[in-house]
Amino acid sequence: MLRICVVVLLLASSGAWATERRGEFADGQILLGRFVQLRQLTGFPAPLKTEGRFTLVAGRGLIWQAETPFAVTTVISPSGLMQEAGGVETMRLPAARLPFIARLYAMLGGALSGDWRGLEDAFTVTREGDEKAWNLRLVPRRSGDAAIPFREILIQGGRFADRVEIVKPDGDRDILTFADQTISTQPLAAQDMQLLDMAGRR
Repeated sequence: MLRICVVVLLLASSGAWATERRGEFADGQILLGRFVQLRQLTGFPAPLKTEGRFTLVAGRGLIWQAETPFAVTTVISPSGLMQEAGGVETMRLPAARLPFIARLYAMLGGALSGDWRGLEDAFTVTREGDEKAWNLRLVPRRSGDAAIPFREILIQGGRFADRVEIVKPDGDRDILTFADQTISTQPLAAQDMQLLDMAGRR
C-alpha cells in the first residue's frame, strides 16, 4: 500500500515536473479524483482490482479510500501512515518507521515550488512529450534501496498524471488509472478533516 500512496503524493506536481515548469498545486488547495488500481502478482492469472477515490491536501497529506472490493481508508501525513476500516483504526505506522515519508515530503515540497532537484537526486528521469501529453520514467539511482522499493515508475499524463505503472524488483506491478481529477479551494469535508487530524496524532 505504501508504494501506491508514495506515487499518488507525486501526482500534484508531476505534470509541472514533466514539463519543467512551476507547479500549480499550493498549500490550502485540494486535489480530488478517482482511481482504479490493478495489481499484477507473479503466479496469479488475473490482476487484483481495486476502485475508490483520493483526496490530496497540499501541506497536510493524502486520503486514499478504497471502495471496492473492500472499504479501507489509508491516510498518509508528515506524521506517518494510518489505516482504518469501518471506522476502526487497524494500523498506525509513525514516520520514524517509514523514513521515505520524510524524504518524500521534502521532495514534494521542492517540486511544488518548481525545484525538482530532490526528486532527480533519487531517480534517473526520462521525459518525453509536452504539457498536453507527456511521459515520465523514474528509475531509482540506487538499486536495492529499501526506502525506494521500486524497479521503475512509469507516469503518463497531461495537466495531471492519468496513468501510473509501478514495477517492483520481483516483477510484480501496480497499474493505476485516474479520472475526474480537480483542484478545489473549498473547505475540506468534515469527515476528511477528521481523518487527517487522526493521522497527525503522534
